[in-house]
Amino acid sequence: MKPRAVICDVYRTILEILPSPADAADRWDKLCRATFGGAAFPDLAAFDACCRAGIARDHEASKRRGIAFPEVQWPRIVAQVLPRFTVLQPGRQMDFLLAQQALARGLRLMPGAADVLRQWRASGLPLGIASNAQAYTRPELDAALGPAGLDAAIFAPDLVLWSWQLGFSKPDPHFFQTLLARLAARGLAPGEVLMVGDRADNDIAPARAAGMMTWHLHARGDGDWRELRTALS
Repeated sequence: MKPRAVICDVYRTILEILPSPADAADRWDKLCRATFGGAAFPDLAAFDACCRAGIARDHEASKRRGIAFPEVQWPRIVAQVLPRFTVLQPGRQMDFLLAQQALARGLRLMPGAADVLRQWRASGLPLGIASNAQAYTRPELDAALGPAGLDAAIFAPDLVLWSWQLGFSKPDPHFFQTLLARLAARGLAPGEVLMVGDRADNDIAPARAAGMMTWHLHARGDGDWRELRTALS
């Protein structure tokens, strides 16, 4: 494979998903007290259940409007459950969301990914992102890439697609049609672009249907990324 550009998924592709911390419930209580003071708030289990219900309502409403693969705005979901969230300044809102997500799961850079990303950056290969994600994903990605001497700025802004900004998610064909249009603006044909992802349904199948090259990561540690580096060499 000799791609002229590479597009990556984020979660379980660049970022490895780890279990939630054992003390998540206690940390949630401390987070809410520190953020909202003496205001009442649900415990972590109730918060999660209410958020799932809110997501289901939003998805159903979007599907009635003809959006087959809808995406939600996570701050809106959180505000439905924690109304005082809306009075926080934007910076504090993001801090709260990042802390809340850290209680749901841990993250770290996928083993082997840093070397490949660093090689791509050094070669001048245009890099992009196609991810089902939320506004907190970018700072999460920066935090994970930082120790490797990288950050999310290695990805070209015009080739970065976040589902939360589009209102729909992979594998919606409109997602990849939007990506192809942006690639075409750079003079890149689908067959010249590699899509790297972990899910056959969300990443590999729709990218192939769009005419792109694909690399399916199987979360086998750093072996997948090493194999990809070898294939691209």
